[in-house]
Amino acid sequence: MSLIQIENLKKTYRTSDIETTALNNVSLGIEEGEFVAIMGPSGCGKSTLLNVLGLLDRPDGGSYQFDGSEMTRLAERAKSKVRKNNIGFVFQSFNLIDELNVYDNIELPLIYIKMTSAERKKRVTEMMERMGIAHRAKHFPQQLSGGQQQRVAVARALVTYPKMILADEPTGNLDSAHGKEVMQLLAELNNGGTTIVMVTHSPSDAGYASRVIQLLDGEVVSEHAKPTAAQL
Repeated sequence: MSLIQIENLKKTYRTSDIETTALNNVSLGIEEGEFVAIMGPSGCGKSTLLNVLGLLDRPDGGSYQFDGSEMTRLAERAKSKVRKNNIGFVFQSFNLIDELNVYDNIELPLIYIKMTSAERKKRVTEMMERMGIAHRAKHFPQQLSGGQQQRVAVARALVTYPKMILADEPTGNLDSAHGKEVMQLLAELNNGGTTIVMVTHSPSDAGYASRVIQLLDGEVVSEHAKPTAAQL
């Protein structure tokens, strides 16, 4: 079943001096439960595509259906509701709030969706245990290693039980050991049924995906199935 269906997606950025085509008639589908890596050189449109998929940016043309519903014509409030209830984000820079401890960082998305205090406590506790960071609940981000911070970021992305995780260079700020740890974690989540769409420059990270899509100058130039890490 297709979770994402995109047809002829277009996005152009304009300034007074220059016009840049970020997405040029991009069409693709992503099945529920897939692990897809999006690759290509800097400036090819990867991050723009991820932002459109995450409803953080609006395309100039084309169709984007998420879970069977058209997204391009939604008002901002409706898009925000879809995003909060269905999509988790994992960024290269972790994007944790320094003034909040691990527990509070993970709890934050649940406050936004107005979940009860008792249910929030249950969800956050379960997620910390799942990510192996329960013993760090009262620590602040600056007291954690890069790998631990990314685990907190993944826990925060997962705590709302999203249908899809969007990961933007999730190992970009990590050393190779912690990067491998995070990629194995994403692979485990995917094996459990979570759809993952990841932007990466790393062929090694892309090896964990079941399909790799190559972008160039805002266009899909190739896509091919890859063996999963477990099959390598």
